[in-house]
Amino acid sequence: MVTLIVATTTDPASNGPASALLAMPGWEPGPSFQGIRSFKNGNVRLLQHDKGIVEEDLLDERWTEISSEVVEELIFLSKHTAVSNRPALTVHPIGIPHLQEGDVPPQGGKPGWAAPPSPRIAPWLKLLNKIADSRGLVPEFEITLEATHHGPLTNKPTLFVEIGSTEEYWKRQDLADVVALLVWEGLGLGGGTSVGNWSSNNGKNKVLLGIGGGHYVPRHMDVVQKQDVWVGHLLSGYALPMEDPTQSKGDINSADIAGTWKQAIKVAYEATKEAFPGGEILAHLDQKSLKSWQKNAITAYLREQNIKIGKPADFR
Repeated sequence: MVTLIVATTTDPASNGPASALLAMPGWEPGPSFQGIRSFKNGNVRLLQHDKGIVEEDLLDERWTEISSEVVEELIFLSKHTAVSNRPALTVHPIGIPHLQEGDVPPQGGKPGWAAPPSPRIAPWLKLLNKIADSRGLVPEFEITLEATHHGPLTNKPTLFVEIGSTEEYWKRQDLADVVALLVWEGLGLGGGTSVGNWSSNNGKNKVLLGIGGGHYVPRHMDVVQKQDVWVGHLLSGYALPMEDPTQSKGDINSADIAGTWKQAIKVAYEATKEAFPGGEILAHLDQKSLKSWQKNAITAYLREQNIKIGKPADFR
């Protein structure tokens, strides 16, 4: 079983950390395939291609075809963009579970799909904060989760690590070094214990499935920062399309509210369940971001699906 790290030469926030990582000890050239170069170090494989980071689908299956090695997980290195240009280092799961067949995904992936979220997301967020803080980058840079979004297509546990949010930051060597060190320490390449293995959860098996909120999921972040909890998919408000039923008279049934919100929740839950076998998955609702009819409909649907709902105190 191997871990794939994926980087692209077209993005300085991807190529910089990859180059910094390859400058560390133990790397050897691996096979090239379909224009993609590879490097190996223990059970880690770094793939470097020349397309957009979301454009190479099913790299796990393609790697297995040419190497006979089974891929356990994927870690993508990428830039982050934001209208605010906020300085940030981010970690997030991927998927577009709210899109319907026929929709054109804006940034890769497949409509109605979500990759299993890597169990490393929450532990690596904390490790990233520790490394960035030790380099004097906090509070200049916000260390944060992002909601589930974009591709590329894969069906293995996946996370993105991103540098944001302007070209100035994408090219900074100190940030490239931080991300490289995160991967180096997080995967135990220096000989230490790798960080974020679900198989060694020591009985701490609560997994947060985030529902609602903005793109940087602040209320889900609050729980993750304060509790020793794992992170599954994080569905922001834009990934929960719900048609306002206020024209209706009388009681509102969740079945009457159109939109792909139920599909998004179900797909995100199933992918999270796959990533955390035996875990206790608790849906955490960003109450303040939801209108009462939305909250009532989502709560009713979660109960119909036997998905537990957790308040912040339930994650202790």
